Amino acid sequence: MPYTNEQLPPDIVERINQLEAKYEAMGQDLRSYLDGLLYDDFLTYWDYINLDVLLNLQHPITPFKDEMVFIIYHQITELYFKLTLNALKEITEPETPVDVAVFTKYLQRVNSYFDALIKSFEIMVTGMDKEQFLKFRMSLLPASGFQSAQYRLIEIYATDLDYLISPVARHLVPQGATLPQKYEFLYWKQGANELATGKKTLTLRQFEQKYNPLFLETAQKYAQCNIWQTYLKLPDTDQNHAPLLEQLRLFDHNANVLWPLMHFKSAVRYLQREPKEIAATGGTNWQKYLPPKNQGIIFFPDLWTEEEKQDWGKKAQMEVLAALMPQRHG
Repeated sequence: MPYTNEQLPPDIVERINQLEAKYEAMGQDLRSYLDGLLYDDFLTYWDYINLDVLLNLQHPITPFKDEMVFIIYHQITELYFKLTLNALKEITEPETPVDVAVFTKYLQRVNSYFDALIKSFEIMVTGMDKEQFLKFRMSLLPASGFQSAQYRLIEIYATDLDYLISPVARHLVPQGATLPQKYEFLYWKQGANELATGKKTLTLRQFEQKYNPLFLETAQKYAQCNIWQTYLKLPDTDQNHAPLLEQLRLFDHNANVLWPLMHFKSAVRYLQREPKEIAATGGTNWQKYLPPKNQGIIFFPDLWTEEEKQDWGKKAQMEVLAALMPQRHG
């Protein structure tokens, strides 16, 4: 039943007054917007999430059916990376410093996204026909998941560039190196060199050409406000907050042990063949690049014991290889 002026509930009157003040402040007429509401259709689920667009973003370039699995999984991965970046920004970009509770909350979100990614990667390991994959992958050259710009941004948001340089290469960095100089030694660049010549692969050259400006700009911006630097600015009592330390270590282990190991597991299943291995699509040296124990990348080294750093990724890699033994020799 329609209301008369006298029957309008006070909360409705208050909302109308608030709306009128809002639109008046912007030089707008509330009545015009109310007229618009009369003619607006109700929002639907499919329109809100652009479902038709989303389901038409997959365009295989070969006739092999499992290429669709490959495309969709990588698109899902990039969406999880976007969620991760959104959460990291809540820690690194607020107008006022975050407190320990907020810091912990958003790291928990990050770890939940990584947990979903790591568990779902079995789709890539066992969810495609090996023979189909080895055929359609040749049409993807030189594209590679290595070229995920969002993942490189996650790393830059996480820690200092010094910690994104493999320990075995740190002696090559000039004393007093500038940030752009350090950038040239990042671990993932070293993993994208041609085996025969040591030169940069086409995959890396394309990636650098498109994203170098963004990566350098982001590294400059976050040099003093990445996750690690933000943590160091917390009061001592907050730095020792057990739930926060747990989430920081979990993030480190997820990103630098479990996530690369899932890629290693997939590569072993599809690319390792006796007597020699099949090259990755990007020309990367996957046998040396993917194992965490070889990369030695740790976002927050001060949060780990020397023994833990020495054993970084070794036990997890042995478990992965042991699990794959029946598949490799079956």
